[in-house]
Amino acid sequence: MFLVGWWGGRGSKNTNDFFLGGRRIPWWAAMLSFVATEISAMTIIGVPATTFREDWGYMQFFIGSAGARILIAFLFIPAFYKYNSTTIYEYLRQRFGPSSQYTATGFFFVTRLLASGVRLMAASVAVSVLLGWHIAPTIALFTVVSVAYIAYGGIESVVWTNVLQALTFLGVGAVTIAFLIHRIEGGLPAALQLAAEAGKMRIFNWGPNVMEEGFLAKFFGNPNIVWIAILNGFVGSTAAFGTDHEMTQKLLTVETRRDSQKTILLSIAGSLLTLIIFVAVGTLLFVFYKQNPGLALPEKLDKIYPHFAATVMPRFLRGAVLTAIVMASIDSPLASLTAVFVNDLYKPLVAKAESQAHYMKVSRVCVALFALALAGIAYFFSFFDKMLWLAFKIGGVTYGSMLGVFLLGMATKRKGDKAVVVAMGSMAVINATLLVLSEKAIIPLGWSWLVIIGTVGTFGLGWVLAPALDGEGR
Repeated sequence: MFLVGWWGGRGSKNTNDFFLGGRRIPWWAAMLSFVATEISAMTIIGVPATTFREDWGYMQFFIGSAGARILIAFLFIPAFYKYNSTTIYEYLRQRFGPSSQYTATGFFFVTRLLASGVRLMAASVAVSVLLGWHIAPTIALFTVVSVAYIAYGGIESVVWTNVLQALTFLGVGAVTIAFLIHRIEGGLPAALQLAAEAGKMRIFNWGPNVMEEGFLAKFFGNPNIVWIAILNGFVGSTAAFGTDHEMTQKLLTVETRRDSQKTILLSIAGSLLTLIIFVAVGTLLFVFYKQNPGLALPEKLDKIYPHFAATVMPRFLRGAVLTAIVMASIDSPLASLTAVFVNDLYKPLVAKAESQAHYMKVSRVCVALFALALAGIAYFFSFFDKMLWLAFKIGGVTYGSMLGVFLLGMATKRKGDKAVVVAMGSMAVINATLLVLSEKAIIPLGWSWLVIIGTVGTFGLGWVLAPALDGEGR
């Protein structure tokens, strides 16, 4: 990763190169980078653990996710290229005003630092299991390696290491499936039969009967019901891929709008293939341990895949799994966090007319500082369980506000800088309150509703408040 990152980033001479790769990245490389950023350690570790415990219900979210990519391709990407945005929050400045840009930037930092901290923790926990290390030096390893090459080459280093990551993820996942089938008594037919009998291959959860007692509480409290899952997959993925600069940064590194649209549309196939592979790994792990009840399970089932690799797989395959997990490092968040800080905060508020050399120096310092912040957050989150859902819940608080304001800008002609800020802040507070109440079982509300509520609320409040706060429509 270090050598590929160094090679890929050797052309970075200014901030346009450092943050956008000079818009010279091939579309296919940007697509693989997008997929690698999307799946990360949360797919490699979290999805097998989720399907080991539950079923294939996670696939329901992808149906909505595919639709979200189509919407982003034809609504979001044309807007970003029209305004020639370095970061997507610059679009909000031109569409509404500076306060909207700064508010969205703040939301991005909170969401990305916390969510990426969870992802870094997932990779570090897995590596610590495989190597027998304490989690602290494992996190330090990720941090040092990532800083070393990203501070040198910026987004180009990230993209080309992401390409290597994606190919490694797919290859190692396929090899793991082959190894599990070989070790399962009766092979693939027996595995399919046992998994089906245990209900592990169910995809669609149709929810409670309308006439069933407590229908509303059960319906709104279960995020895995098919209609809710698809809706949340659509709204959540639109927010994650269209309003989170960690993802959209990859879409802005290609030369033209058409190439950018091609990148995200083809990511549907790449992401689906990856998801199927790691969902299958979790199901086959369930069958393997069902046939071998004498084998010990990890204390936390989130560690089931690396635990299996460490205790059952031969050394070569164990090393392959370790390699795939190591690839799921903190490279992309560092690049996007730095890009947003320098372009959306530092340049307009601190140093408006400095040299390119100055901005490059600040950018490289920021890479190191954000890496330290992520390392601390990852260590804190290492004490939590069920990390796949934890990452979604973090995004649920702020993603709705982000998506609501972008949709207000792209789907309407409404203006209102002050109204947007009030709407975003109000819905974030409401969503945070709802999340706490639902986690304490005070109200029957699944976390997947948060993004939907936040999106509708922000869009509606922004529209309604604009005339009063900004004079729009008078």
